[in-house]
Amino acid sequence: MVLPGVYAPQADTLLLAAALRAERICPGMDVLEVCSGSGALSAYAARLGARVTAVDIGRRAALTTRINAMLAGRRVTVRRGDLTTAVAGRSYDLLFSNPPYVPSPLEALPRAGAARAWEAGRDGRALVDRICAAAPGMLRPHGVLLMVHSGLCAEEETLLRLERAGLRAAVVERARIPFGPVLRERLPWLRRRGLVPPDEESEELVVIRGEKR
Repeated sequence: MVLPGVYAPQADTLLLAAALRAERICPGMDVLEVCSGSGALSAYAARLGARVTAVDIGRRAALTTRINAMLAGRRVTVRRGDLTTAVAGRSYDLLFSNPPYVPSPLEALPRAGAARAWEAGRDGRALVDRICAAAPGMLRPHGVLLMVHSGLCAEEETLLRLERAGLRAAVVERARIPFGPVLRERLPWLRRRGLVPPDEESEELVVIRGEKR
């Protein structure tokens, strides 16, 4: 169930779910989802046995996460807040996120509406960079970050930032999908910026894994 204006599960959700399965989540693990959207992945992690906390800045997203956890018969603690600020001082075995990552011609990030779920600044890294900075402090020793984003957002930059922050980082999942409505609409702008080659008609998604040393 997805309330209006909340990001519905899509290809990136499924890709992140595959990465979650590979982590062999077990009962007793403390797991945090940042930018929970519909909460589908939080409910999934809870089904695998984890103690799950889900955070989203949007009121409707937080409510949708609660409703979907209830519908799935899973216990998920839901907090509303800006990324990790709602759980400051806590630490986790696993942090995962599907943040907004679409490069945007907008001068500022939207503060409301459906576009808040995908608009991510001129280079698509407005939220990605903040998660890279916050995750190391939220993870326990050998804790893991899983984050999905577009290949348009420079996966090499994400890997470098995580390595510099003390995480062993690598791409663990890839998928190529046709451009969706948002990217198709702004293809001329993306091509002018050199983010999409003239003959490219699809987007690569990646899941990056960082493990705290």
